[in-house]
Amino acid sequence: MPYRITILTGTRADWGILTPLAQALRNRTDVALSIVATNMHLSERHGMTVNEILRAGFAVDRRVPMPIVTDSPVERIHAMAQCMNGMANALTELRPNAVIILGDRFEMLASASAAAMLRIPIIHIAGGTVSFGAVDDSIRHAITKLASLHLTETEEHRRRVVQMGEDPARVVTCGALGVWNIMHRPLLTEDELAQALGGFRVTRDRTILATYHPATLDNVPPADSFRQLLIALDRFPDHNVLFSGANNDAGGMAINAMIEVYAAANPTRVKAVKTLGMELIISTMRHSAVFVGNSSSGIVEAPSAGIPTVDIGNRQAGRQRAASVIHCPDDADSIEAAIRRALSPEMQELAARRESPYYHENTRTIMVDAIMRFLADLADGHANKTFYDVDFACPPASSN
Repeated sequence: MPYRITILTGTRADWGILTPLAQALRNRTDVALSIVATNMHLSERHGMTVNEILRAGFAVDRRVPMPIVTDSPVERIHAMAQCMNGMANALTELRPNAVIILGDRFEMLASASAAAMLRIPIIHIAGGTVSFGAVDDSIRHAITKLASLHLTETEEHRRRVVQMGEDPARVVTCGALGVWNIMHRPLLTEDELAQALGGFRVTRDRTILATYHPATLDNVPPADSFRQLLIALDRFPDHNVLFSGANNDAGGMAINAMIEVYAAANPTRVKAVKTLGMELIISTMRHSAVFVGNSSSGIVEAPSAGIPTVDIGNRQAGRQRAASVIHCPDDADSIEAAIRRALSPEMQELAARRESPYYHENTRTIMVDAIMRFLADLADGHANKTFYDVDFACPPASSN
């Protein structure tokens, strides 16, 4: 009987990264794959991207709505409760041997909680990283403690997961699946990309690719920080700008409204899209001059696409990064200076080397092999987690 594996996905971004892994698992005769879609996949405001899963040739076995209509953090908590309820029903019906979860989104914390309570083992991808500027950091670590198999992107991340008490035998360094996509998926040409973007041309010498999400732990409202990026972009009138929309964290709606207004005021040089699928994001990265914003894509994927990144503010603070990633504060002058440095011949040459701590030659194969070993281990009755004690001296707590 094949192993039943369920992939849980909440956004076009995580599905784009997970697609090659889903394809590899679906092609195995010893795996029965199912997919549960939730959150932004089911949102008209964010492009109803569940259709991307269907267009890729996959069935969506269950849909778990969690509608969000305002920027309120409280509404996201209510949505998480709705997601947990719907995910409990979906997983009870599907009865998977294990679920696969990528990353650190709030809907994935709700989903992981449901799976844990149903005693369904969790396979977690991309644990062990840190990003101090967003609540995602705490969510990621919480999912790590709920998961039983950990597929980490770097050896540093693996050490952190082990430090959190996870069994080293079940923590596997794989590289980043998003980087594997960049290295293996075909690119659109500039002409094909222009056609897909409604005539907007992405060129290596003059296109700025921008993605900006709420930094959920900042004391400054996301819209105020984002306004500084728009001021900086006005100082590059000879460059066009392709904006991908913000996610649906609290504050994302305000950012997306500002993007639409900015694009409407600059119709000849600014294009706004709700979200870029994997094919488009890889192609735009490879054809653009610089990636600007505060998305993890600028840290993980962009260096392997061969373009510099300008990483703004604290959202991604603490992440391992390539030499082609330039960090700057979230004020217009600093952002402008960082973009000018990224556009310099020296930084363009450095980025063209495509060096990244997230690269591994055989990422997908390592992941599939680790998953199959884990499922065989479960079948042999080794399902329970243990706590792995790391032997190190713990400093005493401060008395101050």
